[in-house]
Amino acid sequence: MQILGSLGAFLRKSGVLARAAAWATLLGILETVGSERGRRALAFVALIGATGGVVALRPLRSILPGEVGVRTNRLTGSMSTLREGWAWNLPVIHDLRLFPLRDQIYRPQRSAHADGETPFQTIEGLSIGVDVAVRYALDPARVVTVAEELPADVGRELVEPIVDGVLHRTFAKNTVREIFSTKRAEIQKQIEDELRPALLPDGILVRAVFLGNVDLPHEYRSGLESLLSEELSSEKMQYTLQLKDEQVKEASLEADAEKVRREKAAEAAGLEEIIAARSREEAMKHVLPFKEKEIQQRRLEAEASKVARVKQAEGEADARRIEASGEADSRRKLAEAEAFRIDATGKAQSAQLERDSALIAKNPLLIQKTVADKLSDKIQVIIAPPQAGGFFAGGLLGQQVAAHTDGTNAVTPALGKSGAE
Repeated sequence: MQILGSLGAFLRKSGVLARAAAWATLLGILETVGSERGRRALAFVALIGATGGVVALRPLRSILPGEVGVRTNRLTGSMSTLREGWAWNLPVIHDLRLFPLRDQIYRPQRSAHADGETPFQTIEGLSIGVDVAVRYALDPARVVTVAEELPADVGRELVEPIVDGVLHRTFAKNTVREIFSTKRAEIQKQIEDELRPALLPDGILVRAVFLGNVDLPHEYRSGLESLLSEELSSEKMQYTLQLKDEQVKEASLEADAEKVRREKAAEAAGLEEIIAARSREEAMKHVLPFKEKEIQQRRLEAEASKVARVKQAEGEADARRIEASGEADSRRKLAEAEAFRIDATGKAQSAQLERDSALIAKNPLLIQKTVADKLSDKIQVIIAPPQAGGFFAGGLLGQQVAAHTDGTNAVTPALGKSGAE
């Protein structure tokens, strides 16, 4: 009560001071208007006040690109949509609200981690954090409805609560494993399908919903990762077995294909051999007559060669007979000529010996001279009468002196066996 009384006394004193200040201001204005200098000062103050009022009240507003303005006339209650540029916003008369037309992103940061303020709950009752991004925008054709019916901050007061409610409700219907791995795309599609019809009547278009990192408790993450590893190993083994089965089938098909190829190759080889045999048979039909003609030609050539050889042999025999006859005639004539030569030579030698004997008998010293000439051409011969011993070289020739009955000595050459013969 004491405080209220003090407050009332203070208000009464303040009212008295305000009335006094108002009267003083009025009297000062009247005094100022009464003089020329005062009117100038008042005009300057009015100009400054008007400038300050324009700056403070901002009667002109700029609408940037990507924004749309909704201006409400408070006097008439009408609303108009303004695009980018300058627009009048008169105080007390107009009420201008700006709305962004660009896409906006809402990310619930408080639910991004498992230990955050408001984590999501799964069907098992486990707290998880999901990094969610919702991309939305205002419908330009329904901006007026948004300005009339929706709160001033549409994103914070309308979009965020609806999105949070849909996210919590959707995640609560699924297990951690489905959210973490198996049904992520399906859950994202469910959220988009639920948000679009929920926000479309309010002029809000949901472009897309993105699910990012899923934050799990450490213990559950370790167990889930081990379970996923085992499942991946099992799936890998299944794929391996399927691959082996496919490889076996492939090997079987390749074997069948190889068998078919070999059969086709054998058939083709057989056909080739048949065709080749037929070709050879057809060729032999033309070759055999040619071979027969060739054999007949060779037979005729052999007979002709035989006849030619016989004729050549007969000619050679005749030639050899003629040569032999000629050679015999020639040898006979040569023998006759040799016999005639020997006969003539013997007769000539006999005649010469007779002449030599007669000459030696007349001149015995010719023997010594002849011997000396035969011995050497360096010896000079002097013919001298014979001495008692006979021939001077009788010792060399082995001559013996024979006594003649007429008292003269005759030299007899000692002829050896060869000489006697």
